[in-house]
Amino acid sequence: MTRRRLLIPALSTLAMLAVLLFLGTWQVQRLLWKQSLIAAIAAAERAPATPLGPDPAPLARVRAEGSFLTATALYGAELRPLAGTPTDGARLLAVLARPGAAPVLVDRGWVPVPTPPLPPPPTTVEGYIRPAESAGAFTPAPDLAAKRFYVLDPAAIGAALGIPGLAPYVLVAMGDSGLPDPARTLPRPTNNHLAYAITWYGLAIALLAIFALHTRKVLRP
Repeated sequence: MTRRRLLIPALSTLAMLAVLLFLGTWQVQRLLWKQSLIAAIAAAERAPATPLGPDPAPLARVRAEGSFLTATALYGAELRPLAGTPTDGARLLAVLARPGAAPVLVDRGWVPVPTPPLPPPPTTVEGYIRPAESAGAFTPAPDLAAKRFYVLDPAAIGAALGIPGLAPYVLVAMGDSGLPDPARTLPRPTNNHLAYAITWYGLAIALLAIFALHTRKVLRP
C-alpha cells in the first residue's frame, strides 16, 4: 500500500520535473543567445558606418549618399512632449535618390503633426537597416490622403508616393536631437530570460519540496 501511494506521485513528479528542467535550461540557452545578440548590436553601434551596399543585413550600420526627393510620408503615431505639451507626431519618411542604385526610403526621425518647416535635408545619411514589414490583422489602414502609414512597407509607401522601385528595406537615420528627431541607438530586444529561467527552476525546487513532504507524510509511522 505504501509503495502504491508513492509510485504514482513519484512518476508524476518525475515527469513534471523533466518538463520544468527542460524549460529552465531552454531559457538559459535563450539568455546566452540574447546576450550575444545584444553584444553584437552594441559592437555594431560603436563601429563606423559602411557604405550602403546592394543587399545590407538587418541592423547593419550604413552610410548612404544622394538627394532627397520632395515627396514625403508619415509613419506611426507617437505622443511626445513639445514645449511642455503632449504633441501628436510621427516618423518622417523621405526618399533618398542615389546615383546608379535603387532609391531608398529613409526614416528621418520624429516630427510633430502638423509638421513645421524643416531645415534642408542632408545629402549623406548614416543609420541602420530596418527590414520591411507586413501588415497584421490589427494594423490600421493607411491614411492615403495624409500620406500616413502604420506599417513600414517600402513598396506600398513608394506606390502611394508615385515612386516605384524602392529598395526593400528602410534606412533609419541616426544622429543628434533636432527636427526631425532621429534615432540615437540601434534597437535592442528585451531580455527577460534570466527571470524566466529562475521561475522554471524555482518551480522545479518547489515541486521537489512538495513531493518530499508527501513522502514524509506517507512514511510517517
